[in-house]
Formats: sequence, C-alpha cells, structure tokens
Amino acid sequence: MPLPRKIGFIGTGAITDAMVRGLLAEPTAVSHVMVSQRSVDVSARLATDFPQVRVSGDNQAIVDGCDTVVLAIRPQIAQEVISPLQFSDMQKVISVVAATSRDALFDWIGADVRLSQAIPLPFVARRKGVTAIFPRDADTAAFFNVLGNAVECETRKEYDLLAAASALMATYFGIMHRTTEWLAKNGLPEDKGRTYIAPLFASLSETALLAGKGHFIDLSREFATKGGLNEQVFQDFDLNGGTDALRRALGRVLSRIEK
Repeated sequence: MPLPRKIGFIGTGAITDAMVRGLLAEPTAVSHVMVSQRSVDVSARLATDFPQVRVSGDNQAIVDGCDTVVLAIRPQIAQEVISPLQFSDMQKVISVVAATSRDALFDWIGADVRLSQAIPLPFVARRKGVTAIFPRDADTAAFFNVLGNAVECETRKEYDLLAAASALMATYFGIMHRTTEWLAKNGLPEDKGRTYIAPLFASLSETALLAGKGHFIDLSREFATKGGLNEQVFQDFDLNGGTDALRRALGRVLSRIEK
C-alpha cells in the first residue's frame, strides 16, 4: 500500500528525527514532509539534510497541509499542543504520545479522525525498527513497515504489554555496560571489552530472529551446555532474584502505562 504524499509531524524530538530520516532514506518513501519548528535544532538539521522537509512554525498549517499527521509530543504538554488544533473528520492521525489513552486523544483532537497509536523506537531511522500499533490499520502498518516491521495489536492490552516490553532497552545496554565494567575491573581494557560484547549481543539477537517462532528458553538451553558456564550464570541470575526483579519491574511499568 503506497504511503500518503504529504506527512506532517507535530513535535520534533528524537523519535520524529528518526522517523523522518527513515522515510527519506534512499529510496525515499514520501515526497513531502512538514515538521514543526520545535525543537529548532532538530527541525533545522532535517531541513538541511533533506530537501523534501519543510519547517513550519504553525502547527495548524501542518494539520491543514498534510494527508497524515503524526503527533509526537511529550505527554506532559500534549493536551496543550493538540487541543487548539482543528482537524478534519476522517483525517489520518498517528499518535506516538506515550502513555496516553485513545479517549483523551479523541477528546483533545475534537474530530472524528482515523486515529492510530504507535510505539516507534529509534531504530526506525535505519529502517530496522519494530513498531507496535493499535488498532489494526492498513495505512499505519504500511507507514511503519517502510521503517522496519509493524506489529498490529488486536487489543489495547496487547499494545500496553508491548509498550512495557519496550522499556527493556536501557536495561539491555545497562547489562552490556555492567559487563564491560566487570571486565575492566578484572584487567581487560574497556575498549577491548566493548569490541567483544557488542557483536556478541548482536549475534545473539540475530540468532533469536532467525529462530522464528521458537521459544527463547529453548535457545537458552541450546546455548547452555549441561554443567557448563552459560548454565551456571543463568541459574545464578534466576535463583538469586534476577527473574523476579525483571517481572516486578515489568509489572510496575505496565501499571504506570495502564494508569
């Protein structure tokens, strides 16, 4: 399904920057992009890097001039930014505003728009992102399939659960950092530790992708020789509270999202 010719972004932070860069990477997916002037630095860089980008200081002009409008605003100021805008009935709107209900968005928008919600991650800049969307929508799926892969959620609960899972990104890198710290403390130069750990984790992620629909625990067993070192570390993690801590953290994140 082809993307709309004109896509506008209200809110110009890191995620907008990543989405625009993904859309306009060669071969470009759209011919016309409007971005709000805020933030000035991000919008100016996008306009410099891509001739298809037009910066507007007027959010209403973006709504009026684009087939699809992406709301990429911090939740703390979302109502303040969205409520004054005049949308058209049946206009396509994609919200990437975090932890905000559809009811609240519809109330602020004040029109019968075709509203989708999405959780794009920074990797969309390289068209490598996996993006949860709700509800199922062919146009929104086409948008994010250009930027990687869209996962269409059947229910709000599915969408919230994937939002909670996406909160593991900092922990993933944190584990890598703690490991390189430990290596450095025990005598391995930090740069050598990073050179080893990053491709090790990348290869493991690639293995999980290639495994298709198999269970991750089966891969864990496959990479853990009976009585071996990998088995020992996972058992230590599991038996010393690592699994319980992970479950508690995800549960707290889910409760925050649902509220």
